Amino acid sequence: MELLSYRVKNFRSVEDSGWIDTSEVTSFIGTNESGKTNLLVPLWKFNPAKDGEINPIQDFPRSRYGIIRDMSQKPIFIETKFRLSEDIRSEIELITRRSTEELKEVIVQRDYSGDYYIHFPELQNNIGPTNNNIKQILISAGEEIITLAASIKAEEGIKEIAATILKEAAQELDDSELIIDLEALQSIKLALETIDISKASKRSLISPRLGQVIDKIDEHISWLEMPLPSEMEEVKQLIVNRLPTFVYYSNYGNLDSEIYLPQIIQNMSREDIGIKEAAKARTLKVLFDFVRLKPQEILDLGRDFQQGVQPTEQQIADVAEKKKERDILLQSAGAELTNKFRDWWKQGDYRFRFQADGNYFRIWVSDDKRPDDIELESRSTGLQWFLSFYLVFLVESQASHKNSVLLLDEPGVSLHPIAQKDLAIFFENLSHTNQILYTTHSPFMVDSNHLDRVKAVYVDDSGSTSVSSNLRAGEKQVNQNQSIYPVHAALGLSISDGILQGCNAVIVEGPSDQLYLSGIKNYLISKGMITPTRDIIFMPSGGVKGIQAVVSILSGKDHILPYCIIDSDQSGLGLARKLKDGLYCGQEDKVILIKDIIGIENSEIEDLLSGNFLANVATNFLPRPEDVEEDFIDIYEEGTAIIPQIEAYVKSVGIELQKGWKVDLARRAKQSLSKKRTVIDEEILEKWRGLFERIND
Repeated sequence: MELLSYRVKNFRSVEDSGWIDTSEVTSFIGTNESGKTNLLVPLWKFNPAKDGEINPIQDFPRSRYGIIRDMSQKPIFIETKFRLSEDIRSEIELITRRSTEELKEVIVQRDYSGDYYIHFPELQNNIGPTNNNIKQILISAGEEIITLAASIKAEEGIKEIAATILKEAAQELDDSELIIDLEALQSIKLALETIDISKASKRSLISPRLGQVIDKIDEHISWLEMPLPSEMEEVKQLIVNRLPTFVYYSNYGNLDSEIYLPQIIQNMSREDIGIKEAAKARTLKVLFDFVRLKPQEILDLGRDFQQGVQPTEQQIADVAEKKKERDILLQSAGAELTNKFRDWWKQGDYRFRFQADGNYFRIWVSDDKRPDDIELESRSTGLQWFLSFYLVFLVESQASHKNSVLLLDEPGVSLHPIAQKDLAIFFENLSHTNQILYTTHSPFMVDSNHLDRVKAVYVDDSGSTSVSSNLRAGEKQVNQNQSIYPVHAALGLSISDGILQGCNAVIVEGPSDQLYLSGIKNYLISKGMITPTRDIIFMPSGGVKGIQAVVSILSGKDHILPYCIIDSDQSGLGLARKLKDGLYCGQEDKVILIKDIIGIENSEIEDLLSGNFLANVATNFLPRPEDVEEDFIDIYEEGTAIIPQIEAYVKSVGIELQKGWKVDLARRAKQSLSKKRTVIDEEILEKWRGLFERIND
């Protein structure tokens, strides 16, 4: 099961977060006291792997504590939406007789009493035979029965009665496609069962045909009587039992350099120790498992003779052999940790050495710059943290964290900025086995290539925690502006770092362009269709008016003009002419219009993803009023600009789009492109490849 989104309500400082989209890695940025933790903890308490009990004093909003405490039916505090795997959908299909297409997603809620509730958002509630369906069954049966030969004289009367009842029942029904009323269907069955077929012969053709009609009516009755899947306890338990567990970390249990083995062995089996000691015990257990050491074995192999006992030569030799074996085990374990740790920690070439002395186990660290062994505790806090974090998550995520979502509160705060960037890469690799949600206020923990994964957390005017995917600054949203500052800083760092290292900067108009083109770049690279020699960074210029200013800044270093990708709408065409006549005179090929790539007049960045792909994304993105029969995909015309089509559609059906909806659509499209199952039309792929080969030339 994949977590698609979730919503927090009436939990601590969060009144209503709204639906928060999640992906492989989701980061929450915000200032101190903005409430970032209060967006992770309710997810943990939704289905905790360990601990995570609901605590009314801590979890109820203080302003509503008395009200919620006195409620007999406690309110829901967390809603989650999951994509179900095919095997789960198949199991539910067997129970409910609903198609797997209706069971792709499930919403699971939990209230403060700990009870779960489920709902299938794509379920067609009004499913069953229509009036016309049943009418045709009755008419067809009546016409056929009249033509059947009677085996004996008594069957002539049965034929007439059956034909009359079937005809009258059919006349009671209209030709509508409305679902037939259950009471009407039961009434038809009762009428048919009044037909006395006891006098029919054993070879009768009439009795079996009547039986077929009754069986068909009975089948439809059982369908209509069947409760919705969300009301079936068996389905609910199946879903709840398959939910991923949520693992929450705020204390990462840094390792000490000197470890007293008897105490650690004892702590590993205890459950009544403090949080800090429990975290250290967990990290040590993982360390020993990782390097295939057993604390008790290390302790036993190092035992010496008791005082006052005169050992024999054989006993002396046995003890020496055991200590030699222990030294070899420790040496091997240290070498294994050294080799594997190098794959992740890029801030130095570190070597680890384990030493056992009596009841004590020590960890020593050296590197090329400081070859002398130094206790782990005397090395940087960042190294201690990353080693502990690396061990816990790399090892536990493959074992006890299987089918878990990891919730990390302020990871890496003690790391150097460059090490924080390494940590972000570590998250990316770890997300192949576990979804990750983490909080931060560091720009170095923000991946500028995946801004669609970033959520801004801030305190709104009412004092409640709010979360938004909108990373653009607003003049009146001071708190939100402060929260998204790390994103702007991350972009600046990414761009400056890219320029210094010789990246290929491409100027685009806005964040939508950046999202689409970054998604296309990642998709092409993942398919092996392009292999950029330099990283390609797309710089939003804040609109067509800002492009010239950004060009001047980027070309100042080596006087090489960057590529510009511009919409082919009226303002874009005017800008392109201005650039080609002025700054780009002689290098006009570096000004790329969308219509030059795809051949559609008045096309915008969205049309670069034209075809059914973006039309499907838009269909899922747009709200659908209940009285609207056609989705956007039903009226979409390929080969013409898609944005005017969307705007015309929403106007015709009465949908009001929020400001900035194009960015939200772009974010959805990029997320969809990152899914392994996404398939793009070959013709569009070739256009993408041509564009990126031109940029990368």
